[in-house]
Amino acid sequence: MKISLVICLYNEEENIRPLLFSLEKSMTNLDFEVILVDDGSTDHTVKEVLKYPRSWLKLIRLTKNFGQSSALAAGIDHAKGEYIVTMDGDLQNDPADIPGMLKRIESEDCDIVAGYRENRKDNYLVRKLPSILANMLIRKTTGIKIRDYGCTLRIFRSSVAKDLKLYGELHRFIPVLASLEGANRIVQVKVTHHARSFGKSKYNMGRTLKVLSDLLLVLFMKRYMQKPMHLFGSAGVLLAIAGTVINIYLFWLKLNGQDIWGKPLLILGSLLFLAGIQLITTGIIADIQMRTYFESQRKKPYNIRSIKNFETDSQKILTDHSQVAC
Repeated sequence: MKISLVICLYNEEENIRPLLFSLEKSMTNLDFEVILVDDGSTDHTVKEVLKYPRSWLKLIRLTKNFGQSSALAAGIDHAKGEYIVTMDGDLQNDPADIPGMLKRIESEDCDIVAGYRENRKDNYLVRKLPSILANMLIRKTTGIKIRDYGCTLRIFRSSVAKDLKLYGELHRFIPVLASLEGANRIVQVKVTHHARSFGKSKYNMGRTLKVLSDLLLVLFMKRYMQKPMHLFGSAGVLLAIAGTVINIYLFWLKLNGQDIWGKPLLILGSLLFLAGIQLITTGIIADIQMRTYFESQRKKPYNIRSIKNFETDSQKILTDHSQVAC
């Protein structure tokens, strides 16, 4: 199988027919499969899919609405293609962009080809402005220079997609999660974006606010996943030192006959010292859990891109030389 398309659906009954016909038209001459993941739709989405059986189509139905990240994970787990494409099922992404993206990932030896919506057909205040601000914040804090984190249309090498750890609502940070697994070769291409014709958008300002909390988690995973003690331990040591200095100063005041009991400085010194000890302890526990995470799964804290075995080549050269000598 050359390419697998993973498309998440949630109450998209009116979009199913045009989506399937658009896919069939755009993927001509490609060995492909389409995996539709129904994320607990409450309308007739599933019935609409069943009306149009295709040999290249697979439908995965989740028991309830788990969210886009979990739905993507389910589709990726069942994908068989050498390359995996993710896209939305609301007809705003255009399948006609996929063949060109496939050529880019094959010809440029990259891990991901990510689309960006240059002419986005969405409401400016509700969708576009929050997205612009969120993209700027994510680029600045993570160092992964992706123009459009909100564009679902992306193509991955299968090994990269299947290594993604998608939980909660981290699908917005897929390029960052991929970079954690060593996929740093990312190419960006302009893709077509259509206005929504049917159904209702699932996004609002409330979801934009969730990006901030998810961003904190992603930043921790990017910078401290394998060294949590550096975060908690460093902060703990600083607080403990500050508390100790304050307590030494108060002890010096006590030796000089001054009454220190009940003073706010005494409470502050004690709290800083205890908070420092707690953070250091948290760092130790987190470090132990990190080791458990890797060792219990026999998971390595690194990923190998390729291995070149020079032994075979050197033996071939020696054989050639010996034949010349004879």
